[in-house]
Amino acid sequence: MAISDTPSDCKPIGSFAPSGIDVLVVGTGLAGLTAALECVRKGHRVRVLERNATINTAGDMYFMGLSATRFFTHWPEMEAEFRRISLSDAWMETYKHTGEAVIPAKKVADRLRAMGMEPPGSFQMRPLIYAMFVRQLEALSIHVEYNCRIVDYEETDGKGVAIAEDGRRFEADVVIAADGVGSKSQRLVGGQVRARTSGRAMWRAAFPAEYLNANPAVKEFFNMGGPNKDEPVVRIFLGPNTYGMTLTRPDTAIFVINHDAFGSEAESWNHTIDKEVVLVNMDKNIGPEPWAPIFKDFIRCCPPETVLDFELLWRNPQPSWASPGARVVQIGDSAHSFLPASGSGATQAIEDAVTLATCLQLGGKEGVADAVRAHVFLRFVRNACAQKLGFSNAELLQDTDWSKVKERPRTAQPKHPKWLFYHDPELYAYENFEKADKAVKSGARYLTDVPEILPNYPPGYKYEAWNIEQIMDDMKAGKQVELGAGDWE
Repeated sequence: MAISDTPSDCKPIGSFAPSGIDVLVVGTGLAGLTAALECVRKGHRVRVLERNATINTAGDMYFMGLSATRFFTHWPEMEAEFRRISLSDAWMETYKHTGEAVIPAKKVADRLRAMGMEPPGSFQMRPLIYAMFVRQLEALSIHVEYNCRIVDYEETDGKGVAIAEDGRRFEADVVIAADGVGSKSQRLVGGQVRARTSGRAMWRAAFPAEYLNANPAVKEFFNMGGPNKDEPVVRIFLGPNTYGMTLTRPDTAIFVINHDAFGSEAESWNHTIDKEVVLVNMDKNIGPEPWAPIFKDFIRCCPPETVLDFELLWRNPQPSWASPGARVVQIGDSAHSFLPASGSGATQAIEDAVTLATCLQLGGKEGVADAVRAHVFLRFVRNACAQKLGFSNAELLQDTDWSKVKERPRTAQPKHPKWLFYHDPELYAYENFEKADKAVKSGARYLTDVPEILPNYPPGYKYEAWNIEQIMDDMKAGKQVELGAGDWE
């Protein structure tokens, strides 16, 4: 086993000797893009395959936790741009879905600190983040093969193989399947685990803020924040069986609404619907009080071909993310998927990529399979816990107890526990790789079975298998999500 130097505060590209490991990344979501960059930084040779004609930089906003963004330290140009485009200075307000103000405007960081919490990350614009990653790939001349749809995976003679729709075979020492919940790697990795609907979907749109000028009342209500009315504002709307968010910034307006699936959804960043579909359906299944007219007028300001109807698909947690020979490994949504309310989808995808690149560096050319297995061992329980927490946060947002919120605003705040967002995936891999490798070889199945490895999950937690069907049945019956033992706060 080849162990390289211990990490320093900043090790930019060129700090690590070539590993001789050939890495093939399938998919250019955040997991795939981060894996490509971090594998290059760790000295691996990288190629990338993408099913579409280009990398999709469309979308709106999401949350990125501190544990994910630590790796920017090693990419000074990206770190500077990330700080420049971040919404870390955003204000936040909370309303009932009817439009009644409940929690007044505060800076996001100040609001969290007032509740006794340190900011666990920041909201980000998906198009700006993706454009930043794409520029970095281009600057490093990382080759991306476009229009290459992978329809099957194999492993043979110590190699992973990705097979394209046109019959081409792409081999590498390790193939990273970062191609989403429908990844064909499932057949090889852990049997065909069906992606299933959660019964929920998201209407979401991002468009130029100038379109709000068409309605002065909308322009006034969804104005910018701060003393000079020039800072971004995130507005959260909480209702029964629904929640929504808007973002107003100088150049962009965004809305997101979580809703029951009505049959028009698809899991795609390209699936647009007419805004009238939203307006016709948004009051369904939310009780007697409709959405605020001002929110509906905001939606009417959207230009054509803007609104996405994004279906939320799930797979039950499974600890098998790697093929039998550990030459094909899933990361990101291929291995696990998250509800948007969790605030963890992007975060965990990036953590996966950073951990895997580090484990491969530590394992070396002759220890690729051992490195992949150690990576999965270090990541599975943590991801399963983050998934389960996502259900708990969704339950909170979709069924807010307003009788408690005004007295205790934190009751309307999703959980942002320290174990989740203050983790350092690279350092954790350096400190625990050898222990994980030894545990896997001795037959240990879950990280919670190895007390000598400090937890990257809720302290005191012991993993027990769970499934989405039972949690969804409990939620429909009005039962709280049972997180299990341990400190989840």
